[in-house]
Amino acid sequence: MTHKELVEIAYKWAIKRGSVGVVFKELNSLASNGEYPDIIGFGAWGNSLLIEVKTSRADFLADKKKMFRRIPAQGMGLHRYYCCPTNLIKTEELPIGWGLIYVNEKGKAMRHHKPLIELPNGVITHFKHERNLLAEHGLMYSALRRLFLKDLVKHIYDKDYDNLNPVITLE
Repeated sequence: MTHKELVEIAYKWAIKRGSVGVVFKELNSLASNGEYPDIIGFGAWGNSLLIEVKTSRADFLADKKKMFRRIPAQGMGLHRYYCCPTNLIKTEELPIGWGLIYVNEKGKAMRHHKPLIELPNGVITHFKHERNLLAEHGLMYSALRRLFLKDLVKHIYDKDYDNLNPVITLE
């Protein structure tokens, strides 16, 4: 499977299963601190989801050298996942707090590992990363600015917004 194909599969997974209402794929912005996520999604109450797509072991191993992987608080995504062909990455190889999405030979994505953590009160919940909110906000600003410049932001004022599809997808 190609990187582009896996990005598309991860994008669709994020829309359906990622608990986010706005999803971008390969959105580049100078305001994002040098991190260019394959998939980033944003939801209510500060929720964000980052998915990094890997098509080879070499790509996965090289990812560990990036500044925002070595210093996780500099990266984006309250929740973070790798997406790869089945068995390319093993659960025990994941950085702390990362999940894993496998894509089988038929192109079906399935969450293989969901990172959970037990809180001091005994509650088990999804691991939440410290993250670079400035980079996330810079990316969102860049996306909104592009829409604003094309005079598309006016649609957020449409009176029938409750009847629109709740998932916004931008190419």
